[in-house]
Amino acid sequence: AQLGRSGGFVDSERFHIPLPGVLADAQGVLRMAGLSAMADDLELRMNRAAEQAVPLAGDLFKQAIAALSFDDVMAIYNGPDDAATQYLERTTGDTLEERMRPIIDEALADAGAVQVFDQLTSKVSSLPMLGSLSGTLDDHVLEQASGALFAFVASEEKAIRENPTQRTTELLRTVFGGG
Repeated sequence: AQLGRSGGFVDSERFHIPLPGVLADAQGVLRMAGLSAMADDLELRMNRAAEQAVPLAGDLFKQAIAALSFDDVMAIYNGPDDAATQYLERTTGDTLEERMRPIIDEALADAGAVQVFDQLTSKVSSLPMLGSLSGTLDDHVLEQASGALFAFVASEEKAIRENPTQRTTELLRTVFGGG
């Protein structure tokens, strides 16, 4: 819910999605070439697309939690600070990306981000010594959004394990102690 709200990626210092590869490396040059507004606009559109896609995780996470076996629960309980996150990523990661992709694709296309990306990469490829860009814009946004989602869940899981005040539900207090 936090990453999927307006500003969840755009305003986040930790999870803001940067421009891909050579475009990120070339931001200073893009500013000098008068292309900074185009680059900033693309970056905004990428982050908005991620904000639209990550809410899909909620239902998938609930299904994965409902499917926990006793062995899974014990492995999470006895595991590292991100054991539950590892379980969620292992059991939902592929499906999550599969379901997020069309939302990201559509959001980027509707916002004109793909055209801006193509224009920027064309201009950057003509600048000396900057190299070329591999991959696609939607792949970059999908990878970044998915990675951010699981990193966020891992940080929340760690906080719950370390700080009893983070155990805000009866279930969490029962699982992790403190009530």
